[in-house]
Amino acid sequence: MKIRIQFAKYGKMIYIGHLDIMRYFQKALRRADVDLAYTQGYNPHPILSFAAPLGVGITSCGEYADLEVNSSGSSKEMLARLNEVMVPGMEIIDYRVLPDDAKNAMSCVAAADYCLTFREKHTPLDTFGMTSAAYLKGFEEFLQQESIVIIKETKKGTREMDIRPLIYDFCLQEKSETGDGPAIFLQVSTGSTDNLKPELVLKAYHEQTGLSWNPGDISICRLETYTNTAVSAPDCIVAPQFVPLREMGNVL
Repeated sequence: MKIRIQFAKYGKMIYIGHLDIMRYFQKALRRADVDLAYTQGYNPHPILSFAAPLGVGITSCGEYADLEVNSSGSSKEMLARLNEVMVPGMEIIDYRVLPDDAKNAMSCVAAADYCLTFREKHTPLDTFGMTSAAYLKGFEEFLQQESIVIIKETKKGTREMDIRPLIYDFCLQEKSETGDGPAIFLQVSTGSTDNLKPELVLKAYHEQTGLSWNPGDISICRLETYTNTAVSAPDCIVAPQFVPLREMGNVL
């Protein structure tokens, strides 16, 4: 039986790297007495995979993991059991069963929503002496360009990359929920093929407009992770249809 869980990561847990999060979940699932299915062979381990690794220092309420179990209680029961063993900063939000033929989350990730906000005393007014309205107006004009070319560093070196086609949607607010400067909502391409980090978009804006760039000025939260359910057709451009990964499963 294939299960997909959605979880949040916040507080001190944002400083725990992806590999340690994987090890943490293996232990937490056993503590919750989940009837895990294991791989075969000399060194069996739980069948567990994650959708899209989250960078260190980023909060999220849209993380996903897939696991296989031999048996399961109801979604409500399993949520309670899992959250009972979670440490502060980790919370299981959703628990659903997947169809037998469902692809794993990692292979079908297509996009993600992010919220970027400025840390206290690091707002555009504090750093650049400009109002939030002026900063956001410039950012909106920046995103209206047909092409935004950056130099991206990869394992094989550096290459030019047009990131504009990878920015699917955006929304700007002069005040964040905490009132500390603007909030920038971005929906960008995510996955193994075209993965765009939201901070690269903001960095490109700063570099193009001559503003200094310090990644420590901003806080990033991943809000949701999506798959694309649009069916491609030969010689036809099909608009993506993004669906949250949890919607691929059903509540038990």
